[in-house]
Parts: sequence; C-alpha cells; structure tokens
Amino acid sequence: MDDSAKKVWPRALTVSRAERLLRVDFDDSASFELPAEYLRTQSPSAEVQGHSEAQRQTVGGKRLVAITGAEPVGNYAVRLLFDDGHSTGIFTWAYLHELGREREKRWRDYLQELSAKGLRRDP
Repeated sequence: MDDSAKKVWPRALTVSRAERLLRVDFDDSASFELPAEYLRTQSPSAEVQGHSEAQRQTVGGKRLVAITGAEPVGNYAVRLLFDDGHSTGIFTWAYLHELGREREKRWRDYLQELSAKGLRRDP
C-alpha cells in the first residue's frame, strides 16, 4: 500500500441497493463505484482472506449479491452487510481506496482464479 492510501478520508459513501454498488468519494478527489460482487469477493474478512495467503479463498456464486447496509467502525472503516449474510469484513478507508485503484487488475485476477478452480460467478 502506498503512503497516499494510508491518509485518505471519505467525503461521501453511498450504498445503491438498486445498482448493487458502493460509491465512495475521497478527499484526494478519487471517486469509485465498487460493485457489490467485487466487494464481497474481495472482503477483508478471515472467511475470504484466511489468516495467510495460503488460506485465502476464491468465493464464487456472488454475481447477484447486494449490499444491504453499511455500519461505521470507529473513524477508520465501514462494515458492509451483504444479503447473503456476510457481515464480517471491515473495510478500512485505505483498503476501499486500494480496491478502487486496483479494480481492473483485481477483477481480472479474480476471474482467472474462478476459471482455474472451476467456479462460476452465478449462484
């Protein structure tokens, strides 16, 4: 993570259930629209990330997942609630900024992992 991401602060955070998106505007003028499926599959939770790289899970079947809520965690993060019951990922502002900046590469890598493991995006 670069130094600029450590210092970002959100100016606005909006959940669009209809569009299945989280919109985040940061104080460094960056603005991202992050799909619920992307956020769910990149969740920082132990369920997805494990406790080491070797334990990281590739989560399939989340094409239709939606964000049902967002709860502040202190002044440094947000807990996203998904309609599949997942609610343990705490997304720091820096991690959301990183997900926005790296979206194309991360999504491409995710789709390759799905394919390699015989998983699908559809439930």
